[in-house]
Amino acid sequence: MSETPMNTLQYRFDGPEDAPVLILGPSLGTTWHMWDRQVPELTKQWRVFRFDLPGHGGAPAHPVPSVGELAARLLATLDAVGVQRFGYAGCALGGAVGLELALRHPERLTSLALVAASPRFGTADEFRQRGVIVRTNGLDPIARTSPDRWFTGGFAAAQPAITEWAVQMVRTTDPGCYIAACEALAGFDVRPELGRVGVPTLVLVGSDDQVTGPAEARTLVAGIPDARLAVVPGASHLVPVEQPAAVTDLLVRHFSTAWQQPYDTGQTALPAAPVHPAVAAPPQVVPVAEIAPIVPAQPLGPPDRYQSGLKVRREVLGDAHVDQELAQAGEFSGDFQEFMTRYAWGEIWDRPGLDRRTRSCVTLTALIAGGHLEDLALHVRAALRNGLTPDEIREVLLQTAVYCGVPAASRAFRVAQQVVREETTPAE
Repeated sequence: MSETPMNTLQYRFDGPEDAPVLILGPSLGTTWHMWDRQVPELTKQWRVFRFDLPGHGGAPAHPVPSVGELAARLLATLDAVGVQRFGYAGCALGGAVGLELALRHPERLTSLALVAASPRFGTADEFRQRGVIVRTNGLDPIARTSPDRWFTGGFAAAQPAITEWAVQMVRTTDPGCYIAACEALAGFDVRPELGRVGVPTLVLVGSDDQVTGPAEARTLVAGIPDARLAVVPGASHLVPVEQPAAVTDLLVRHFSTAWQQPYDTGQTALPAAPVHPAVAAPPQVVPVAEIAPIVPAQPLGPPDRYQSGLKVRREVLGDAHVDQELAQAGEFSGDFQEFMTRYAWGEIWDRPGLDRRTRSCVTLTALIAGGHLEDLALHVRAALRNGLTPDEIREVLLQTAVYCGVPAASRAFRVAQQVVREETTPAE
C-alpha cells in the first residue's frame, strides 16, 4: 500500500521484487480488486502493480481531468518507486490509459493488453449525461445498473455476492472523481493515432460485452499494427471477473511471449494454446478463448458470408433489431433477409476497404439522397454504434443539404435529432 500525494495514485505490489513489473489498470467504478483472480498466477512470473483510480477504493479524491493526466499520475507513481519499464494490461478506462502510454511514452512500455477497451468510448454526450445523473442523484442510479452493464444475465443471477460487490464498489466511489473520469472519457479519442502504437498488443473482449464489445475490439485490431484479437465467450464487460481463468491464461501467454521474444513486426506468432490451460478452469467455466493468428489461415472452401454477415449486421444494427427482422420474415420474405445478410452485410459491410464509420457516413448520405427516411433512424443509431459522434452526424447532414437539397436535409435533421436525443439521454 502507499502514501498518496496529489500527483500520484494509490497502489500495491504483489509478487517477487526482482521480477519484471506487470501493471493492471482498473475500469471506471471499480478498484484494483477486479484483478484479484488473476494475481496468484501472474505473480509466478511478474511483480504485479495495481492501482486505484482517484476517489475509487478509498483512494484520495483528487479528480483527473483527462486520460493523459491519469497516465501522467501513473508514471509519477512508478517513478517514485523506481519502475522504468513494464508491461501493461488495462480494462476499459484502464485500457485507455494503456493506449495513452503506448502513444506518448512508448519507451516505458514493453507490451500491452487492452481489455474491453476502445479508441473512443461511446459518445461525449453519453458520458457528460452520465455526469449530469451523478450530480443530480448521486451514484446510486449508476451503481444499481452496473451489473447489467458489467456481467451477463446468467452470471449476475448465479453470483449474487459478486453482483453486490460490484454495486458497492460504485456506491463507495467519490462522486466528483467519477464525474471527472466521465469527462476524461468524453474527451478521449485516439482513433487517428492507432497506427503509431508500436508495442506487442493483445486486444481482449467478452463476446457479450454491450459496452465496448467485439466491434470496438476489431476497430483496435484494425488500427494497431499486428495487434492480436481474443474474444472470450460467455463474458460481458468485466471479463476478468466473469471469466478469470480464460483471461489469466491469455495474459500469461501474451506477456510471456512479449518478454521472451523480440518483436519482429508480427512475423513471430504467439505459441499455440497448450493442451492443458496454464490456469485450471473451475467447473462450468467457458473454454479459454484463442488468440487470433496474425495472418488468418486460408479457408478450405468458400467463406460463409451469411454467418459473417449476420455477425456484422448484429454489431452495426443491434441484436434486438436483427432478431425482430428475422422473426418477422416468415416464408415470404425469408429469402430476402438471407440475401440482405449475405450480400449487404457479409459482402459489402465486411469489406476491409472502408472502416465502419466511413460506411455509416456513406449510408446516411445515400438514404437521404434517395428519400429513404424510413430507414434513416435505424442507420443514425447504427452510426452512433459505429463511433460517429452527434456532431459528426450533423456535419454529414449539413453536407447533404448542399448536394441532396435543403428539403431532404430538413426532413433528415428531424429524424436524426430525435434519434440522437433518445440515444444520448440516459434512462431514468
